[in-house]
Amino acid sequence: MLFLAVVFSGCSRAEPKIAFGFIQLVYYQDKNKPQEYFSFFIIPEDDDGLENLEDLYLYHDREQLRWHIKSDDWISYTHEEKTWIGSRSIAIGEDEILPRGQYRAVLVNKGGEKSERNFSFDAPEEPRFPFPNLEISGGSYTVTSSYPVNRLVCYDEQGKYVFTARLDTLSGSVNDLNIPAPARTAALWAEDAEYFMSAYTDVTALR
Repeated sequence: MLFLAVVFSGCSRAEPKIAFGFIQLVYYQDKNKPQEYFSFFIIPEDDDGLENLEDLYLYHDREQLRWHIKSDDWISYTHEEKTWIGSRSIAIGEDEILPRGQYRAVLVNKGGEKSERNFSFDAPEEPRFPFPNLEISGGSYTVTSSYPVNRLVCYDEQGKYVFTARLDTLSGSVNDLNIPAPARTAALWAEDAEYFMSAYTDVTALR
């Protein structure tokens, strides 16, 4: 993943801040060929609390592209006591690749105050590895993947996230992964951190 540290000077108005962020290219499984999406998240700060935040924008000014993520729509999660907000579904359209180069993130609160940050994303336009595959049958899993890191992302019967298991081997027993009992399905998350790329397969039944 590409992590971006951001430092802001103090100001008289209670504008929000982007303390940290990352952007990553993710290939999602599709019928014809994998589709490109960005996974884009920031650590926001606002003196009036995170509930005062309203809009997050991502721009690619050269290509005149804009994505608008409203507070009702963004994904929010907490990791190591830090709250992240963003989206895993930044895309253009079918069969179109996302442009590389400079992007601009803008965070706006309910009072209209905002802050922004420019950063670059220059991952290769072609994946280094073929799209991976996950098979689970008879209590065993088999992964076909050349990606350096592979994980099973597990969900319950309602499709809610439950657990992530890092795979030290590309085949083995599902029971050895210590997946919690509520998990019913899993997808493979394969990551190429050096080039800021990942691949995410369709879900399949765990049992």
